[in-house]
Parts: sequence; structure tokens; C-alpha cells
Amino acid sequence: MSDDPSSTPSGTYVPPDRTGRVLGLDIGAKRIGIAISDDTGVIASPVGFVGRGPKSLAELRALIERYGAVRLIAGLPAGLSGREGPQAMDTRIYADALATALDLPLDYWDERLTTTIAERSLIANGARRDKRREQIDSVAAAIMLQSYLDAKKNRRNRAGR
Repeated sequence: MSDDPSSTPSGTYVPPDRTGRVLGLDIGAKRIGIAISDDTGVIASPVGFVGRGPKSLAELRALIERYGAVRLIAGLPAGLSGREGPQAMDTRIYADALATALDLPLDYWDERLTTTIAERSLIANGARRDKRREQIDSVAAAIMLQSYLDAKKNRRNRAGR
């Protein structure tokens, strides 16, 4: 495997700024919230969720094919201090295995407070409790992915591109 962080686990080189959609994952113990970027990498949108279990790989593969995703961004749960705990370790193990199985490059992004922000947004928009439960994981994934996309755009702008 290459030492280049933009290589997939299988060693196939994918340029870090390769144009294409990015799939955001909010990996929980029972469900994985899914978000997708637009083709230009500017806007993140919630897609839904898949249950974390034996069918999740096939469901994620179908979403990747449907949307043409070229990269995975997994939300990394860290404490407010920035320290990673057992949940972050579980996320890393699971996301690394997914990236290998799906043959896609993987980046991690801070997902602190995304679920809280998602829930407040859904409440503010009048979503009932049962609807919030259906939407919260994908909205949290979209918030995390949007943060990643915004940071990437800001880095490009500072670099003078």
C-alpha cells in the first residue's frame, strides 16, 4: 500500500482534489447517517441512513454507485476536549474496513455537536419526534460533510487557486 494519504486502501491512487461526489458517513452503533455532496463539492445534502449490520456494505455500495461517489468522509466523534475515546476507535475500525471493502479513499472529519445541531434544526423546522428520529442521522452527516467541504474550499482560496 502507498504511503500517500490519497491512496485507497488497495493502493489505487486517487488525487486528493479529484472532482466528484463525496459521501459523508455519520457512523453510529446502530445506524449510519448518509449525506452526499454535489458534483462540484460545494453543497452537502442528507440522503438517509443504513442500518449498521450485515447488509450495510451492500447498501453503501449501491449508494456509491447511484451517486458516483469518489471519496468517503467519516465523522470522527471526539470529546469537547478533542480527545478520542472508545466511540472514535470503533468508528475508525469500522470506517477503515468500509473504505477497504469499497475501494475508496477515506478522510476523517470532526463531527462534534453535529447531532445536537441537527436535532435543533429539525425542531426549529417543526419536525415531529418520530420524523426527527428518521432524519437526524442523515442531517448530522450533512452538517459534518458541509463543514468538510467548506474547510476544503477555504484552504483552496487561501492557497490562491
